[in-house]
Amino acid sequence: MINLAAKDIAHSLSKFIITAAGVGMLLGIVLIMLGVYRGMLNDATALIDDIGADIWVVQENTLGPFAEPSRLHEDFKTTLRSLEGIDLSSAMTFQNLQLPHLDGTTTRVLAVGYDPFGKMIPLNQKRIIEGRGLRHDHYEIVVSKKTEFALNDKISLGRDFYTVVGITDKTVSSGGDLLVYLSLKDAQKLQFLYSNARIRSDRERGMKGIDSHMVNTIVARVKTGHTPHEVASQIERWKHKGVFTNQAQKEILTGNLIKMASRQIGMFTVILLVVSIVIIGMIIYNMTVEKIKEIAVMKLIGIPNGLIIKMIIQETVLLGILAFISGVSFAHLIYTKFPKNVLLLTEDAVRLFVVILLASLLASLFGAKKAIDADPTSAIGG
Repeated sequence: MINLAAKDIAHSLSKFIITAAGVGMLLGIVLIMLGVYRGMLNDATALIDDIGADIWVVQENTLGPFAEPSRLHEDFKTTLRSLEGIDLSSAMTFQNLQLPHLDGTTTRVLAVGYDPFGKMIPLNQKRIIEGRGLRHDHYEIVVSKKTEFALNDKISLGRDFYTVVGITDKTVSSGGDLLVYLSLKDAQKLQFLYSNARIRSDRERGMKGIDSHMVNTIVARVKTGHTPHEVASQIERWKHKGVFTNQAQKEILTGNLIKMASRQIGMFTVILLVVSIVIIGMIIYNMTVEKIKEIAVMKLIGIPNGLIIKMIIQETVLLGILAFISGVSFAHLIYTKFPKNVLLLTEDAVRLFVVILLASLLASLFGAKKAIDADPTSAIGG
């Protein structure tokens, strides 16, 4: 039996392919939006996973260093080590900085301050693609390759210059800012020490607003045989600090910080999908209208409605498949150009394919209805 869909598509092949490519660009944007959401989730937990802490100790009545300002005395890390159930503890700071370039531009980053001689290192060595990690207390910095600094470059921060000793890849904060790494002493100096003018002004007021021994959080690992919840409740009860388990800290990041952004992305994705379905429906409807006379002739010579509807469904599904292939290709072509991390997952593509397949079947009803309503007598007399 003659395949009517194949014959019809072959008759206007270039138009069919261009149409599929156009719809595919929309689907590609849908896939990109899903990738942006996945990238946000991945970025939100990457630094936490690299640190590998069991508990996070923060200022009382705050949600931690990523969600709210938090300040603790650095020596509390020593107090923690004296508690039963604590194996390791380390003080860390987190602050946003603007890295100045020679051309006058700046790059916004999140600086992670830690003790390079400690046993809890937030810098994952596997992420270093050039150079090394920190080895000294002062004047060294590890940057992301996207900052466009090179090894041994000098970066002016505060009153000092810092030498780039290492370059990392895929190190991004929950907010999408690139990560850089400083020693804890340097980070404290940048975050908690004031300018000379501010210090003189405070002295004249009788104020001592200088405390370089503050940190944003104390992270710790618990000993075998103890649970993070057990140790956290002990710290809250006796030390009056805010304490979160590693899982709770992840939930704060994914639930609080990126909740609104994820909702916006979800709404935008749904709208794009609906628009894609409507466009496919309109295209099939117009394609049916364009060949309504041919359909009338088919009916006149005795071709049943079922065969004509089958032709329309086959065309619609093929259009959806080609659009999906075009969309995936388009997404993989441009996703690296986005400033934030875009994570394209196979399972998201599979789900999108199923949705498009069902949408194509739904959209084919528009053309099928028009074909059924076609009057065979309209084929007579032009």
